[in-house]
Amino acid sequence: MIERPLRIAYSPCPNDTFTFDAWAHGRVPGAPPLDVTFADIDVTNGMAERGEFDVLKVSYAVLPWVLEEYALLPCGGALGRGCGPLVLTRPPHAGAESPAPGAPGAGEAQGAGLRGKTVAVPSERSTAYLLFRLWAAAEVPGGVGKIVVLPFHEIMPAVRDGRVDAGLVIHEARFTYQDFGLHCLADMGEHWESTTGLPIPLGAIIAKRALGERTLHALADAARKSVRMAWDDPEASRPYVLEHAQEMDPRVADQHIGLYVNEFTAGLGDDGYAAVRGLLTRAAAEGLVPPLGPDALAFP
Repeated sequence: MIERPLRIAYSPCPNDTFTFDAWAHGRVPGAPPLDVTFADIDVTNGMAERGEFDVLKVSYAVLPWVLEEYALLPCGGALGRGCGPLVLTRPPHAGAESPAPGAPGAGEAQGAGLRGKTVAVPSERSTAYLLFRLWAAAEVPGGVGKIVVLPFHEIMPAVRDGRVDAGLVIHEARFTYQDFGLHCLADMGEHWESTTGLPIPLGAIIAKRALGERTLHALADAARKSVRMAWDDPEASRPYVLEHAQEMDPRVADQHIGLYVNEFTAGLGDDGYAAVRGLLTRAAAEGLVPPLGPDALAFP
């Protein structure tokens, strides 16, 4: 077992701080100690590709590039239903109301409006962008134009201000995009669920294989216990969540946690693994990611 604190990087978003609060603060009995760094998903994806840090929260989309060095932990990540990324634009005409995700007018039929347009995304290695590319291949004839990468909290202002034509948003933007006067063009998660029947894989927890099988199992056990402790006593994590939530309304933080921290966070299970493999298999078939080996997702 590794005795030193393990270097871990995850986002300051409420789902991560809620999940890791008990572990990060030494309240999980027997858990390996952590040295925590906060970073947006685009940064942690790059860290994984460079082999930095012992444990990382990354996009599932980056796994094909990092699974030789890192193992996928079977818990601690983000999957779910009704929680997919959204494509946002300015309203199509003055006075138009932004429909809720999945409502008439918010679906894939309007994808043609993105042809040749500039779209801001949170990371080119993100699961959100991978889901977007799979959707766009079917729904945007001729393809989109330029892709620009922005930190996720800058995307909605960029769309609102006309600096980009559309934005691919994640996290709490599902609950706040109307505050920016924006319109939901399409819901990537709805498209994924309707075509596969599987939950939406978003963020994964990975750890270096070199830590050894015993430590990897200790990490998985600690992540599982940490999220269950958070569920048992949600108020215990609140100071940590709100400290790092970038001035987020506490009610939005609670919605965020309720959507992204669920049974798949405690354990991927058969449906979770099927969703991850399904996403990466589809993406590989489209030439978007390298193909996975048969045992690439297996936990040691």
